[in-house]
Amino acid sequence: MSRAAAKRRAAGRDPEERPDPAAEAFRAGLALVGANHALNAIDARICTAPDCEAVPPGGWAVVDSDGTVHADIGRRAEPAEWAWVLTHCLLHLGFGHVPAARGRRTPADDALQAARCTAVHRFQATFHVGRCPFDLPRSLPAGDEDELAARWRRDGVPDVPSACGPGLADQLLVPWQGYRDPEDWTAAFAAALTRTVSAAMDVAGGRRAGLTDAREPQRPWMRALNWFVSSYPLLGGIAAGMTLVADAELARAHGISVAAVNAAAGELYVNPLLHLTDEEWRFVLGHEMLHAALRHGDRTGARDPYLFNVACDFVVNGWLVEMGVGDMPEGLLHDPQLKGLSAEEVYDRIVRDQRRIRRLATLAGKGRPDVLGEPLGSPRDYVDLDGFYRRGLQQGFELHTRERGTLPAGLVEEIRALAHPPLPWDARLARWFDEFVPSPQTVRSYARPSRRQSATPDIPRAGRWRPEEEVARCTFGVVLDTSGSMSRPLLGKALGAIASYAAARDVAAARVVFCDAAPHDAGYLPPEEIAGRVRVRGRGGTVLQPGVDLLERAEDFPPGAPLLVITDAECDVLRIRREHAYLVPRGATLPFTPRGPVFRMH
Repeated sequence: MSRAAAKRRAAGRDPEERPDPAAEAFRAGLALVGANHALNAIDARICTAPDCEAVPPGGWAVVDSDGTVHADIGRRAEPAEWAWVLTHCLLHLGFGHVPAARGRRTPADDALQAARCTAVHRFQATFHVGRCPFDLPRSLPAGDEDELAARWRRDGVPDVPSACGPGLADQLLVPWQGYRDPEDWTAAFAAALTRTVSAAMDVAGGRRAGLTDAREPQRPWMRALNWFVSSYPLLGGIAAGMTLVADAELARAHGISVAAVNAAAGELYVNPLLHLTDEEWRFVLGHEMLHAALRHGDRTGARDPYLFNVACDFVVNGWLVEMGVGDMPEGLLHDPQLKGLSAEEVYDRIVRDQRRIRRLATLAGKGRPDVLGEPLGSPRDYVDLDGFYRRGLQQGFELHTRERGTLPAGLVEEIRALAHPPLPWDARLARWFDEFVPSPQTVRSYARPSRRQSATPDIPRAGRWRPEEEVARCTFGVVLDTSGSMSRPLLGKALGAIASYAAARDVAAARVVFCDAAPHDAGYLPPEEIAGRVRVRGRGGTVLQPGVDLLERAEDFPPGAPLLVITDAECDVLRIRREHAYLVPRGATLPFTPRGPVFRMH
């Protein structure tokens, strides 16, 4: 070796000297972490001192409350493994497990540290950054950190590996060394994660060509929606699943002055030309999400849709003011005298003065409901909406009461009512049959010997028989709308339902009348013929009252037998003087106020 080469080697500048592969792998793993916008928002320092005393022997990395991640960069590992370890440490900062504070504090015990690592493991299972270098349990226990820690203090702490390694602690509490106030890494991580998720949803929804920078300036309505996701648990789950559409042309074409919602499509429509503060946008979006979550559109029934929307606005705005969610924009419907009333009760009050009420405006505008019946965009595939809104609101309610206190009593009642969804139409129809179409009751009598008498000749057994006078009561009448507006699937579903219940109630025959422009009496039909061998006769207009009159005046039809009217609701006004019910398609509204129950087929 020449003297010059020896000098270069002594000075550490030998060009033939190879770089350290362990340090190169660590830097590559650190670059993978830095490429994630949410993790990059946590302003942590990385200590790569060769002999760092913070890392225990054999450990990978630890994080302290001063915002420093200490790592043993001399360990041989792959970049993906280092990325997972560093992500685990940064998530401890983002989750508030090692909050910065001046002065020393009591460190967490082994049970709490293991519970915190379990919470981070669960998050990393869906937050794919790097690859875990340890063998994790196949199923991680459910529950929050405090619940797990309390359980493990009682039953023993399981072997949950940390970022430092199995059996090693990765969380250190040290005094804050900065001159400024201690940093809040939790708020920074939550804000960055919300921006990242929102940007990804924009890409998935086609509102952005690509995920270029999740930290770009946001519109005030998007900031308001993200606030619900990150800071308001009651509606956070609903907000995460809603699609916000801010299209000025769409709002102008449909007359949306401020905002509207379509629960079936899961879409919130806002007018981007309207200038509101962030607090006012929070109020507006909370208003629309409560409309969707409480299914106000489906609760209209036979009421006037606009007036019922106005009644719901009074109730929802009162709740939001009481909860302090944002600031109510000027001109919204609010009356303190209606506090504590349900939407149905408010409707009964305002319906008396329709001339004045119709001059009021919802968020969609004057005379326009902001609860839309149809989506404004192209149709899409949707999930089970009832389950989505019910589950999101109930989970949010549990988190809200645990973290933020009480809610208005009326809102709590409606949320708890969602935990017990209404019975499906076929179950309600079966209950109606049980109540008004009783099955023949058998009577025991020794005058009729039992069929098992021969098995025990010495023991008398009473036989069963049905009195003849009860047979006439066990029937019902069916007035079936066979007009041109009735679809074949609807007819088949209705006929199949009444046939199955007739057979289940031991009804020998039911009286069936087909109605279009005139009634067609099919007489008494056995249940199997109702379902399979009935030939629909009329296909004219829709006049059902003559069919009802035919059954009410028929001498061979019992006066106590009920009537079941099956129609698509496009019919005349009916007057029925006996027990009756209506079977209509879902979403159909009868042109009159029904006196009997209405079952809506799905």
